Parts: sequence; C-alpha cells; structure tokens
Amino acid sequence: MKGLRKYIPPFAPDQSGAAAVLYNLGGIIVICDAGGCAGNVCGFDEPRWALGKSSIFSAGLRDMDAILGRDDRLVAKLADTAKKIEAKFAAVIGTPVPSVIATDYNAIRRMAEKKLQIPVITIETTGMDLYDAGAEKAYLKIFKTFAKDGLKVERENVGVIGAIPLDVSDLKAADKIEAALKAGGFKNVCCYGMGADLSEVEAAGSAAKNIVVSPAGLKAARYLKQRFGTPYEAAYPLIGDILQDEVREQFKNFEGKKVLIIHQQVIANSIRDEIIKNVNSYITVASWFMLKEELKQAGDISLKEEDQFVNLVEQGNYDVIVGDNILKRAIPDFRGRYVDIPHFAVSGKM
Repeated sequence: MKGLRKYIPPFAPDQSGAAAVLYNLGGIIVICDAGGCAGNVCGFDEPRWALGKSSIFSAGLRDMDAILGRDDRLVAKLADTAKKIEAKFAAVIGTPVPSVIATDYNAIRRMAEKKLQIPVITIETTGMDLYDAGAEKAYLKIFKTFAKDGLKVERENVGVIGAIPLDVSDLKAADKIEAALKAGGFKNVCCYGMGADLSEVEAAGSAAKNIVVSPAGLKAARYLKQRFGTPYEAAYPLIGDILQDEVREQFKNFEGKKVLIIHQQVIANSIRDEIIKNVNSYITVASWFMLKEELKQAGDISLKEEDQFVNLVEQGNYDVIVGDNILKRAIPDFRGRYVDIPHFAVSGKM
C-alpha cells in the first residue's frame, strides 16, 4: 500500500536537508511553519546541537497568519531577530503550510531584504519530499547567491559537496575528509554544509576540483562546472573508515554471492567498488533517495514503498544485505548475512 509503514520509520524530510546545508554558514534560518517542523529539525534531524549553535527559528505561523498570507508579520519577526543576532544572511525554508497556500517566496525575500539590509534567500521546500531534495535545493541556492566571480583557481583548493550528517552519519566526517584529502595532496579543503563558512562558499570558484559525496550535491557540482569550469567527481573519501577491518574481512566470503547495498547513492557505489576490488560478486545498489542517472549502473533500484523493499528481498534471493540495521525490522525472515552501515536520515543512528 502506498505510503504505509509498519516497520521502517519515516525518513528525514526536505526542510531538514535544507537546514542542514545552512547550519554552519552564520545566517538566520527560519523554518516557515507553526512550530512542528522546526521541532522536527532541531529534535531529530540535526545532531550538531551537541557541538555548536546555529540560529534556527520557527516562523510561528498562526492559523489566520497562514490563511490570510500575512507575510508582513514574518518579515517583522525577521527584522527584530536581525537586530539581536549578527547574521551574514537570512534564509526562509518552506514546509507544507506555505506550500499548500502558495506562499510567494520572492515577495518575502524582497520585503525582508528591504528591512534587514542583508541578503535573504528562500528554499522552496514543501515538506513532502525527502531530505536529499531539500539539501540539493539549498546547495544550488547558496552557490548561485553567494559564489563570487573573477577568482583565481588555486590548484591546492578542493571543495566537498554533500557532506551533511544526514548523509554521512558521522559528526567528525568533515575533519576526517579534510585529513584524507590533505594526505592526498590538497592544502585547502572546504567541506560545504559541514564545516565551511560563508566566506568559503563565496570562494567556491577558486577550487581546482569538487568532490561530490552524496547525490544531493551533484546538481550544485554541475552548476559550478558550468559557471567556473570546476571539474568534479563523485566518491566518498572515507569509505575505508566506514568499512572497518572486520567488515573488509567479511568481503572475502562474498565470492559469487548476491549482494544488495542500500544507502545514499555515492556511499553505496563506493561500497560496491570496494567489494569488487576483493571478490567477484553480483551486486545491486538500491536507495530510498536520489539515484542519479550518471551514477547508476544497470539493475540499480529506486525504493519507494516498504512492501516494495520486502518483496525485493523475498524475491531477490540475496546472500548479503548491506544497509542500516533498522531496515531489518521489515525483513525478519531474511536468513542471509546483514552488514550494518548506519544512515542517519533513515534511523537517526550515527
């Protein structure tokens, strides 16, 4: 049945992905809701509260504010907040309510910029899509808005697009990625969405290369290539960190086995590449999230419904499944080997 979940919890929504991209950039982030969606972002989908603060607010929309489209009240709240918080920009992130009433985000942006005297961006998420759709919109918007032209390309600069906790499931991922890339010869590493600040977004045109670590970053990487000529590749530099020694040892037993890998597309592809380095296996990548055509292989599967996943496992005769442990709830009769690789947007586990 469409939308029915009996075992697998709902995944992080698009407004959470957008908020995650903006978290470290020093702006005022407003979730355009009555309070519930902002609570979901802060209470469940953003684990960085334990490490550092970010200025995330709920618009606090009341029934009549939403029905009558009282955008002036939202702008007034933003202006008052800007007096108390030194912010480099403001962002308004959409939720189901403004989506249903067809809120004019361009009007909000123009009104707010006149009052605030700082850049205002809007991310037109609907609350109906998954986190990666919101992250994709946010990445594209920040580069279109803030990246500066005319910068000299620096051979030692590299950008990393797509690293947010919802995708990489590790609060130390930015530091680890930076260390790995510096060991590979780069001097300056900008991990957009997890570590980099607004000045580094502004200097995105100086990167000699971008590395895309999740499919949510691919559209932004294409945009930066078109605008600045920056080449990019899709890979996860920390695949060795995810696949620790005990997991790699298991790969030796995958010879000739049917393997199903379930994760976000870039990490799943990187796991597939690691397996086929060691043994010959029949490997299928599946994802509940974006499957970009340029990263797909024949037979890769886009998952939409819980019963689709159950049927896939029951009929696929897989010997091994690699994915977040929480998915095991839906397949209690699976008797093969299950390798746990956490995905924070799925289970909330790091």
